[in-house]
Amino acid sequence: MCIKRRKNAIYLDQTDYLKKVLQRFQMSNAKASKTPLPEGYNPEPNKESVDSERRSLFQQVIGSLLYIMLGTRPDICYAVTKMLQFSANPSKEHLDKALYICRYLAGTSDYALVYDGGSQKGLLAYSDSDWAADKSNRRSVTGYFFKVANGIFSWRSQAQKTVALSSTEAEYMALSDCSRQAVWLKTLLEELGMPLKAIPLYGDNQGSIFNASNPVQEKRMKHIDIQYHFIRQCIEDGKVELMFVEGINNPADLFTKNLGNIKFSKFRSQLGLEFYST
Repeated sequence: MCIKRRKNAIYLDQTDYLKKVLQRFQMSNAKASKTPLPEGYNPEPNKESVDSERRSLFQQVIGSLLYIMLGTRPDICYAVTKMLQFSANPSKEHLDKALYICRYLAGTSDYALVYDGGSQKGLLAYSDSDWAADKSNRRSVTGYFFKVANGIFSWRSQAQKTVALSSTEAEYMALSDCSRQAVWLKTLLEELGMPLKAIPLYGDNQGSIFNASNPVQEKRMKHIDIQYHFIRQCIEDGKVELMFVEGINNPADLFTKNLGNIKFSKFRSQLGLEFYST
């Protein structure tokens, strides 16, 4: 990872490593794609026998992409974590889609994460979910991220551990997952001598925000795993503050599904990812 400074901003990039990865898999001159995966693409498990050669290549590609994603490229988070689920027995289609992510990176290899000290933007979080997204087991997807100085520094996209019975329930569990990370960050910063007020946590489902803010245990909420009610305690203790954002303006949507180019580009610009020229 390379760290560069310009005025009040810090730039983080993995350009050199990324270009080596593209060369390794012969994707340097590939036609660039505008998004990591096609809009609405939902891969399914491979029912054929394992092809060991294909599996080895697929794991090499996904492993390299995972390292890049964890470092400085949150825009490929959903695509990489989704394809990672098929590492045990990838199909030819899975391998093609893994290389499709490489095509996207080939066209955005000079992007960097930017933290603008002059923006005066504090710590905040966005959360979202995609209800029953996985067709094989109908588990929903949780996606969230944290920003400071107008740049993203912590992000996650993962399948939920239990099946949600409604979109509100899925959003509620996503908010709870995000709140646990918020509490950890708040505690860490306070130990470093930087006390914080409640961290703003944005979600796009009013029902889940109401249920999290309402301490009354309703019958329709009793079946939800106890661990997900942790968010209520966070709100009571003043560690997080829930805020509403319209779904069409929630950038966490980028971490829960494959979006079209227009929407993807809009949300990517809100992560602090910018083209960096030396």
